[in-house]
Amino acid sequence: MSVYIPDDVKERVRQQAGNRCGYCRSRQEYVLGFLEIDHIIPTARGGSDGEDNLWLACRLCNHYKGMQTHGRDPLTGRRVRLFNPRKQRWSQHFRWSEDGLYIVGRAACGRATVVALNLNNLIAEMVRRKWIEAGWHPPKDWGNMTRVSLPAQPDRLAFARGVRVFWRRNEV
Repeated sequence: MSVYIPDDVKERVRQQAGNRCGYCRSRQEYVLGFLEIDHIIPTARGGSDGEDNLWLACRLCNHYKGMQTHGRDPLTGRRVRLFNPRKQRWSQHFRWSEDGLYIVGRAACGRATVVALNLNNLIAEMVRRKWIEAGWHPPKDWGNMTRVSLPAQPDRLAFARGVRVFWRRNEV
């Protein structure tokens, strides 16, 4: 179902989001097609059409998110809320792998969002690789953001729904 959102609201959301996807951080000028207005809490789940429930998302992230509001943290197995780009800081929940190809969850919310939205899918990996070759990625204008270094031989890579989720599992 298509919802009418006034142009002035769409423009404010674009400005507030910095013309980037709130989840994978893809910039508008690097993606084909327009970034979409995402209902952070889908209207089918009780979310409003108000500006405070809207943010930008690329087509892939918006598609994978669908009606989801929660996901499972692959480290703890707990069900947690997905990342809310309007209320939470990306850098507190995510970071880039050392090579800049992968989004790594720092906390339960970030890890669950990486899996639920398939943020490291094959297409994203291929595109980011080309962006790196072009010098466009990883983003350099995020202030004090840090990237995580992955060991050359990680203890274990978990593959959840075909998504590379990087975390070390403590063996019991």
